[in-house]
Amino acid sequence: MAGMNHTIAVAVSGGVDSMVAAHLLQQEHPDVFGLHFLTGFETAPADRSARAVQFMSEQLGIPVHVVDLSADFKRNVVDYFSATYLSGETPNPCVVCNPSIKFGVLLHFAQGLGADHLATGHYALVRRDPTGRYRLSKGADARKDQSYFLARLSQAQLAKARFPLGAFTKSAVREMAARRGLKPAATQESQDVCFIRTGAYPQFIAALSDRPSEPGLIETTAGDVIGEHKGLHAFTVGQRRGINCPAAEPYYVVRLDTARNRLVVGLKKDLMTTECGVAQINWICLPPQVPVRVQTRVRYRTRETPATLTPLNEETARVRFDSPQLAVTPGQAAVFYDGDDVLGGGFISRE
Repeated sequence: MAGMNHTIAVAVSGGVDSMVAAHLLQQEHPDVFGLHFLTGFETAPADRSARAVQFMSEQLGIPVHVVDLSADFKRNVVDYFSATYLSGETPNPCVVCNPSIKFGVLLHFAQGLGADHLATGHYALVRRDPTGRYRLSKGADARKDQSYFLARLSQAQLAKARFPLGAFTKSAVREMAARRGLKPAATQESQDVCFIRTGAYPQFIAALSDRPSEPGLIETTAGDVIGEHKGLHAFTVGQRRGINCPAAEPYYVVRLDTARNRLVVGLKKDLMTTECGVAQINWICLPPQVPVRVQTRVRYRTRETPATLTPLNEETARVRFDSPQLAVTPGQAAVFYDGDDVLGGGFISRE
């Protein structure tokens, strides 16, 4: 009902984005509270975390509840991350975290405290179309748009989601924070993988897994053995570093052959591909029954590229790109767009 007051929970990490999101919500809604969730992988000591939460609460003038989601986070995100790397694919933890943690267990907790909606500091937009279906669109700031990471939210989750920053640029958000005197409680910008502070993925996975890394052979796409690797989980398709096999042209990882524990490398031209399979697709629009034209983004930091999507069933499809794409990586998310609207997204499958 129009004009009805809703109670809104906002996930606050302590960064400038979530602080401004909370501030914007307060302008429109009388009843806003914050949720700060713990992953179990925080580097700050508990007393410093508690002070940061108090600092956020005082600045915003709202209660901020601390929610310990460490068991769920470990099971749903971190174990998935390790298992995917160990299977020879490249995980995308943010794409998994948003539906399972933020708009999964955190939303459920927020509802238990009386919230009708959960807001986050994502740069994206959500709206309801005339048919009653919820649509997800790119944020106004093309460089900060995070719709890619939200493509696996269900209709029920989108109905409860609020993204107050969707219409703003990052610079406008910084200006709002300065005007309001909002100081981030977290000094670091959020990283690609929030639970690995050092950037050393192989060591993190080895420490977490009971499977020791197995050395194996490095071979070229032609089948010539040219060296040894220390463990496949240290590599991802398209990677150049760490191969350590001198050649006239640099080698790149083309494939992880987990069955034979071999690292298959080739030249840059060997990384080009014209099509891929996509599995576990979550459709935000109605699932297509016939081939459709889409713009496909195969990793966060690239632009979409025109392609034809042929559905195989409701959750799997073949995607054929109009022009060859570089390093299309199994395990990464493929997200389909129609202009600014997200149609859906799934995971690139191994051939």
